[in-house]
Amino acid sequence: MSFSRIGGWAAIGFAVLLVGTNLILAPAGIPLIGAPHDEVADFFGDHGDVVEVTSAMGPIVWLLATVFGAAATAALWPMERRRGEAWSLVGFAGLLLQNTTFAGVIATRLALTGTAEDESATNALWSLNEAYFALNGTFLATAMIGLSLAGLRTRLIRRSHAILGFTAAGLQFASAFLLPLAFDDPGPIDLLGLAGWLLWVVWIAWYGSVLIRTRASSPDQTRTAEPAAT
Repeated sequence: MSFSRIGGWAAIGFAVLLVGTNLILAPAGIPLIGAPHDEVADFFGDHGDVVEVTSAMGPIVWLLATVFGAAATAALWPMERRRGEAWSLVGFAGLLLQNTTFAGVIATRLALTGTAEDESATNALWSLNEAYFALNGTFLATAMIGLSLAGLRTRLIRRSHAILGFTAAGLQFASAFLLPLAFDDPGPIDLLGLAGWLLWVVWIAWYGSVLIRTRASSPDQTRTAEPAAT
């Protein structure tokens, strides 16, 4: 199997695991940003097993995201290098930074399962979790902007796919920019982040399907079954 195909399947696996993890956490009632601290303590005290099981998926998700980013960069970089550009590297850097930041989200969630009886520790860890989560949107936006622009300019992806990425990136960046200003009452800002996240999942799964159908015909030329004209 070619590296592009491996990266494509990694992207789809990433999307499936991401959605699956959230389908477990959301019905369990995981607190949202701005939730009162007693609600946070109750959730992590009562649902520690759920948090631990879903957190165990984190290393797999980060590995899949990294493999996808490397495969996308490998497909795009030969063509970009001829143009004197490196947008794919910007996107790959965004993915790596996203992995690092979300590792902080998972780490603080795991720590919260052991601090339900300690109000000060719960407050501090939850505030740190909220900060990590809010800033994570910056790196998701960076990943989508870089890989969407690289894919569009090298004709690896469709224009509609790139527009989806730019839209999701805009929503994620707006959420990351505004949320720190409204921690106590996020309101509609949470909806911006949710909309951007849903589009991000579609975007990466779509990118994965492109990579699966892509084959390199030479070091400086990549052909794909998906034209970029529409």
